[in-house]
Amino acid sequence: MAEYYFHTENLSVGYGKKPLIHDICVGIRRGEIITLIGPNGSGKSTILKSITRQLQLMGGKVYLDRKDLKELSYRELSKQMAVVLTERMDPELMTCHDIVATGRYPYTGRLGILSREDEDKVDEAMKAVHAEELGSRDFHAISDGQRQRVLLARAICQEPDILILDEPTSFLDIRHKLELLSILRNMAKQKGITVIMSLHEIDLAEKISDKILCVKGETIAHFGAPEEIFREDTIRELYSIDNGSFDPVFGSIELPRPKGEPEVFVIANCGAGIPVYRRLQKENVPFAAGILYTNEIDYQLARILAEQVISENPFCRISDKAYEEALALLRGCRRVILAGLTIGETNERMKDLVREAKALGKLEEIGNGYGNTDGWH
Repeated sequence: MAEYYFHTENLSVGYGKKPLIHDICVGIRRGEIITLIGPNGSGKSTILKSITRQLQLMGGKVYLDRKDLKELSYRELSKQMAVVLTERMDPELMTCHDIVATGRYPYTGRLGILSREDEDKVDEAMKAVHAEELGSRDFHAISDGQRQRVLLARAICQEPDILILDEPTSFLDIRHKLELLSILRNMAKQKGITVIMSLHEIDLAEKISDKILCVKGETIAHFGAPEEIFREDTIRELYSIDNGSFDPVFGSIELPRPKGEPEVFVIANCGAGIPVYRRLQKENVPFAAGILYTNEIDYQLARILAEQVISENPFCRISDKAYEEALALLRGCRRVILAGLTIGETNERMKDLVREAKALGKLEEIGNGYGNTDGWH
């Protein structure tokens, strides 16, 4: 594994004398972002504490730039690795500037006196996380989200080669979640800093990570690129989801579909059906959708939220089979919602479905006007 900047060999971690997770073998290149995901209590924090030497390894080895982690002094390690964990700091009478400045201590003398260059690096780090206005404030007197930014600034100030973070987006609103992850991405891709972190927001983990480590049980469940990990069956198994589903296309967790015979038939395409599907789900109304091409964005959500979906292969004309199935389903529903429909050569028969719904007195036209049936004879 010489090409990896950070790697583990048969690593075992845990507390006391009993390993919690064993046989952890991962390799990360310089500048990559690896994210640990998995249910609460699965051992994500235990792994992070072990590779930062806050917990004693129970077996195996951790290598940092080809060096055994055990052979590095704490001073050497602090120059290469910065850590932001979830434990609350309880400093006495320290300003946010003072907290960030501690990131420079590995580079100062025994008295910890900062040079002008060190002070400049503190200012740069606080500016990087948009925390300049917090410098003079008491660390105890700021919000949890602001504390998270200050602690990240301290880590940046260390100028590490590898950054370890445990749930760094906790306590942050969506704007600051995105801001923090953008900072991490820039650090990784522009400065070559390797980032290892845990996240609960799997949608964000999918978007920012180069590798995903799935933690569950006594061994690592999965390790690979996001496109290999974020599959419906993999996420369902990892989190033991039985009351909803994971949608790999939208990267979202969805509540269960309403159960029962469909009461509403939704006609839509080009994304127009999505808000209707979600509204019916919130109202707990079982519904059907069709006829949808399987490469449409509407289909990707309808297959998860609708009780029944009538579909057709991409770029094919609507077949007699699909049409008759949709017609029978439409006739059995109390309402038909036309949410928006773009007609082309291949889906011309959708006009006939709309005409049938109108003739039955079931049609409700909503949305952006694409579904206007005036002039359809």
